Formats: sequence, structure tokens, C-alpha cells
Amino acid sequence: MRFETFRMERMQSVWENRVRYNLSESGVKPLTLGELLDPSELGDTTLGYPQTSGSEELRTLVSDLYPGSDAANVIVTTGAAEANFISVLNLVEAGDEVVVMFPNYMQIWGLARSLKANVKPLHLREENNWRPDLDELASAVSDKTRLIAICNPNNPTGAMIGDDDLREICKVAGKVGAWILADEVYQGAELGDEPSATLWGWYDRLLVTCGLSKAYGLPGLRIGWVVGPADHMEELWSYKDYTTIGPGALSEKLARVALEPKKRHQILERTRSILRGQLPIVEQWVEEQRGLFFMVKPRAGAIAYLRYQMELSSTDLITRLREEKSVLVVPGDHFGMDHYIRIGYGYDREVLKKGLDLFSELLETIRSEVAT
Repeated sequence: MRFETFRMERMQSVWENRVRYNLSESGVKPLTLGELLDPSELGDTTLGYPQTSGSEELRTLVSDLYPGSDAANVIVTTGAAEANFISVLNLVEAGDEVVVMFPNYMQIWGLARSLKANVKPLHLREENNWRPDLDELASAVSDKTRLIAICNPNNPTGAMIGDDDLREICKVAGKVGAWILADEVYQGAELGDEPSATLWGWYDRLLVTCGLSKAYGLPGLRIGWVVGPADHMEELWSYKDYTTIGPGALSEKLARVALEPKKRHQILERTRSILRGQLPIVEQWVEEQRGLFFMVKPRAGAIAYLRYQMELSSTDLITRLREEKSVLVVPGDHFGMDHYIRIGYGYDREVLKKGLDLFSELLETIRSEVAT
């Protein structure tokens, strides 16, 4: 098996530490170790192999987020990316049909294609505030459909899928006996008071993936998880034996600190405060571009997905932005949608403002080039 190049991850890996203004990140400004705990508390942490599926304590803390589950329903992974990876490897074989929400973080799309599955889109419709096209879903599934993959809250749009639509997705999956993989890594990063719903408990053939990278501002811990039927976890665990084996001992310890209820509440309140304070900067910038950009306001996540009115492709646009202004954003091409860009607004406030100012300078240059 040969994997497709994961274009967005490769682009970010190459450039995110080489530009002056990185607006490509999809999480909030990471916490420091000192903000999470007193570093002296790590002094008695043994640097051996932890439990490979995650300690009983950590898996119990995770299961507390999913009513009706317990530690037996949880496997701890190296980030949500590994959670998605082993879930797809476990469920999908060549010739299977896989329906993937689109646009989306393209990991599952590329992995399923690399496994020689027949991958079909479930489009979110911008004209309907990025709601899923459920008629398209009903037409896409068949008796060969093995998996329906959703991302809620969604990357890159920041949309939250409503309860009625989630129920319909479950209903459609149930008719053909398909599994659902629900990537919920942005849960907890809502801009409003309404929480995004977990799909856990709504459907039997379900795997939920999540982690501490996005809403928790702890990407460097590389802690994620899969929650699923207890009788399926042993099978899924065998895939982890062939990848990262287990989480790092320090990451395990720090994850347990972050998921203690009081600390978890503090972390998520910090995240929401950052998002509510910095999204208006992007909204004002969009308004200043005099109709060049259009954005459906995101409801969750530190990401804004903007459509623009220019002939320039999104890859060409972000290449010029990077080369001429040392600013990095993600092109819509990396989500299979040209003439869109994704701006991350959850990191440093001044970097965001300066990066957008430089973007405005580039746009003025482009306008003058077109005029001549």
C-alpha cells in the first residue's frame, strides 16, 4: 500500500516554522507547562512504558466525557490523528465504499483512497450555512458502504452539525449497516454558549475520536483517543500495537491533569475566551476587503473558511502571501475547494493582526496588477 501525499500537513510541516506570521494553525495558543501545573509535580513521574492503551485513570477521565461509557470503551492514542488512522485501518478494506464529509481535514479521505476504497463526498453546503446535504448522503450509501466519516465541529468551516442532521446521518448509516467515525477534536471550542453534541450514545456501530490538541491548547502532548464499543476495542488495540505502542509517560501524566474536571473547565474557558476575543479581528478584516471575501461565521474552532473573488488559485495566492509577506494560511485546494482559504485565528493576537495587515498589502498589489 502506498499513501497519498497529505498536502496540507506536508505544506504546514515545511513552512510553519519558517514564516514570520503563521496563520495556518487550527487550534488556540498552546498552554505552557507552568500554566498547566507546577513542574515540580512531575518529579516522581517514572519514565517507563505506560499502559499501551492508556492508564486506567486516564481512560476513566476520558470516559467521563461520554455518558454510559467506561475505561473499557477507550483507547488512548498519539493524537487524534492516530485515533483516526487506526480506526480507518481497522474498518476499511479495498473495494469498500466510504462516505466522507466534505470539506474536511483530508486525512480520512486520503487514507481510505490509499486503501483502495471507493470514496464519496457528503457535501456541506455553504449556501445553507455549511449544513450537510442529507439527500446526497442518502443517494451515496449502498450495501457496500462500510464507513461514514464526519467531523463535528467541522474543519475547515467551523460549522456545528445540528442534532436533527446527526440523527438523520445515524438513520441512513443504520439502513445499510455502516459504521460512523465521528471526529470531534474541536468539541469544547464553541464560540457560543451552545455545546456541540457528541455522537456517542446515538448509534451502535460508532467510533468517536478526539484529543487535547485543539480545544485544549495542548498539541505538544500528542494525546488523543478513540471511544467505541467495548467488544471492539480489543481488536482496535491490536492496530496500535503496530504503530506507536503507547503514549509517552509525561504526556500521560499531563493529560490526566488537564482532564480533571476543574482544570478541564478552566482550560476550555480559556479557549472560548481567546476565540470570542479574536474572531472579530477576522470579521473586521473581511469587511475591510470590500466584498472580495465572504465568510459564513464559524460557530466553533479557531478557524475561519473564506471564499474569495479572484481568478488566482488558492495555492498561487497563499504561495505569494508566503513568499512576499512571510504569512502562512491554508489554501482551499488542500480541502479540494479552490478559491477558498482557511485562516487560523486562535494563536497570538498581534501575530494575527500583523499577518492580516500584510495580507491586505498583498491584495492591494494584486488589485493594482489586475488594473494595469
